[in-house]
Amino acid sequence: MTSTFLGIEIGKRAVSAHQQALNTTGHNLSNASTEGYSRQRAELSAFEPIYLPGLNREETAGQLGQGTVVERIERLRDQLLDQRIVTQAGGEGYWGTRDPYIRMMEQIYLEPGDNSIRGKMDAFWDAWQELSIYPGDIAPRNGVIERGKTLIDSIHDRYQSLKGLQDMAEEDIRLTVDRVNELSRQIAGLNKDIQKIKAQGDNPNDLLDRRDLLADKLSSIIDVTVNNRDPDEFMVHTAGMVLVQGPIGRQFELQRGEDETEGYSQIAWGDTKEAIRFRNGSLAALVELRDETIQSEIQSLDSMTMNFVDMVNEIHRNGYGINGSTGQDFFTEHHFVTNVNGNYDRDGDGVYDSSYIFRITGMNTLENRAQVGLAGMITLSGSNENIQVPYYPTDTVGDIIARINNSGAEVTARLNRDGHLTLKGTASEGRENPDFVIRHIEDSGHFLTGYAGILNASGSEGAFNWGGADAVAALRGSAADFSTSPVAHPAGWIEVNPALIKDPASAAAGFGENGRTAQPGNGEAALAIASIRNSTVMVGQQGTFDDYFADAVGRIGLLGEQSNRALETQNLVMKQLRDMRQSVSGVNMDEELANMIKYQHGYAAAARFITTMNSMLDTIINRMGV
Repeated sequence: MTSTFLGIEIGKRAVSAHQQALNTTGHNLSNASTEGYSRQRAELSAFEPIYLPGLNREETAGQLGQGTVVERIERLRDQLLDQRIVTQAGGEGYWGTRDPYIRMMEQIYLEPGDNSIRGKMDAFWDAWQELSIYPGDIAPRNGVIERGKTLIDSIHDRYQSLKGLQDMAEEDIRLTVDRVNELSRQIAGLNKDIQKIKAQGDNPNDLLDRRDLLADKLSSIIDVTVNNRDPDEFMVHTAGMVLVQGPIGRQFELQRGEDETEGYSQIAWGDTKEAIRFRNGSLAALVELRDETIQSEIQSLDSMTMNFVDMVNEIHRNGYGINGSTGQDFFTEHHFVTNVNGNYDRDGDGVYDSSYIFRITGMNTLENRAQVGLAGMITLSGSNENIQVPYYPTDTVGDIIARINNSGAEVTARLNRDGHLTLKGTASEGRENPDFVIRHIEDSGHFLTGYAGILNASGSEGAFNWGGADAVAALRGSAADFSTSPVAHPAGWIEVNPALIKDPASAAAGFGENGRTAQPGNGEAALAIASIRNSTVMVGQQGTFDDYFADAVGRIGLLGEQSNRALETQNLVMKQLRDMRQSVSGVNMDEELANMIKYQHGYAAAARFITTMNSMLDTIINRMGV
C-alpha cells in the first residue's frame, strides 16, 4: 500500500528537480558570453510509478505516480554542423595568416616610384648615358659610382626586408607548433577526464564544450578531422595520421634544417621523426610563405641582381678608365668556390664531386637572324627533370634562343654584345639544387658544338654535367668563357667595387683598339652599359629589366588581391556556419528568462504542495484524538 508520506516525497522530488533545472538556467545565463559554451537543458521525466505489474500489487485503480526527477542535463549541440566547422576552419586559418604577410610584402615593393629599385636603376642608366657624353671628366664618373651605390643599397634593403619576413614566418612556425602540441596535450587530458566521468554515469558537459573548443582552435591551425563515433575514444586525425587517440596526444618537433632549406626548421612527428606537410590551416600558410612565396621573391630578386651585375661587369672589364686601367669589375662578385674550374666537394668527403658553373659563353660569333641549317635536340637541366629543346634547319639563332628561354629549363640563353651565345643558370625551383648552377647541357646535333662553340662534342659523351669534377673539360677548348657560381643570395652582398670608389678615374667609359687604351673622348663602353636598359637580358623568363619590374609588381598585386578575396569568402562562410551553431547551441536570454520563470513557478507550486501535505498530516497526527 502507499505510504502516508508519499505526498511529501513527491513534493520533495518536485522541489529538487525544479531547483536543479533553475540552477541549469542560471549556469546558462552566467556563461552566455563564454567562448565555446553550449547551452544546457534539464530534461525532466516522471519518476517510475509505485506499482509495477505483479501479483502482489495493491488493488487500486491505475498506477500511482511518484513525481518528477531530472533524468539528465543535456548539452545542445549539432554534431554534423560541428564537423563542418572543423573542416572549414582550416581555410579561414590559412588565408587569415597569409593575408597580413602578403600585405607586408606589398609594402616592401614601392614600384613604381622614385625611391623604388626601378627608379634608382633608371637613374643609374642615366648616369652612364651622361658619362658616355663626357667620357673624359671625373664628375660623371663620381655620379655613376654614387648612383650605383644607391641602387645597391635599395637592392639590399629589399632583400633584407624579404629575408626579415621569412625569418618572421620561421618564428611564427615555431610558436604555432608549440601551440599545436599544447592543444594536443590538452585534448588528450580532457579525453581522459571525460572517460572517467562518463564511466560514473554523468554527462561532463562543460568538459565536452572545452574539448570541442580546443578542436575548433586546432582545426584553424592544421587540417584535422574529428572522429567521435566511439564515445569512449575521441580521435583527431591530420595528414592521414592519428594526432589524438583517447588519452594519447602525439607531438610534433622541429628538426634542424639542412643547407638546401637554408637552416630553416622542418616539421616532423616527434615519435617517428617522419616529416609532415599540412594542406590547410595557419601552419600550412606559414610554411608555404616561408618556403615558397617569400623564397620565390628572394630568388627573383637574386636572379635580377646577378644578371644585372654580370652584364655590367662583362662590359666594364673590357673598357678603359681615364687613367688607362682596364679589366676591373664595376661590382664585386663573390664566387661560391675558389677553384678556378668551379670544382666543389658537395658531400664533404674531401674529394671534388661537383662543378658549380653559372655562365658559359661560346667562342663563335653568331648572327641573331641567321638560319642555322642544323637539326638536333638540346637537353638542359630543368626543375625536376631535363628539358629537351629541338631545333631545325630553318630555325634562326634567335628562334633557338627564344625556344630555350620559353622551355621551362633552368638555363637561359642570349647573345652578348659580341654576338657570342651565353648560357646562364637560373634560380632553382627545387630546394635540393643550388641556385645559379648549370647542371646539364647536351646537344645531339652541332648547334652548341661547332656552330656556337660551347661543347666539344655532340651526344651524351660530350655533355656538360655538373655531377662531377672538371665538368668544364666538356667545353670547347680554352676559348670557351665560363664563370663560377656566386655565393647564395647575391642581392644581399653585392657592392660597388671598392677600388673604383677609391679611384673614380678607373671607371671605364671607352673601349680600346688593338690592345691600346681608349681615346679620351671614347664613351662607347659607357654607352654600351647604358643600353643594357633596353636590351634583351633574360632575367629568368622576363626579356628585359623593365619586364622583370613589371612582372614583380603584377605578381605581388595579384597575390594581394587573391588573399584578400579568399579571406573575405572564408570569413563569410565561417560566419554563416557559426551563426547556425549559435542558433542551436548559443544562450538565448529571452528563452532562459522564460525558463527561469517557469521553473520558479514550478518550485513555488511544489513548495505549496509540500505545505498542504504537511497541513493534512498535522491534522491526522496532532488533531485526531483516541
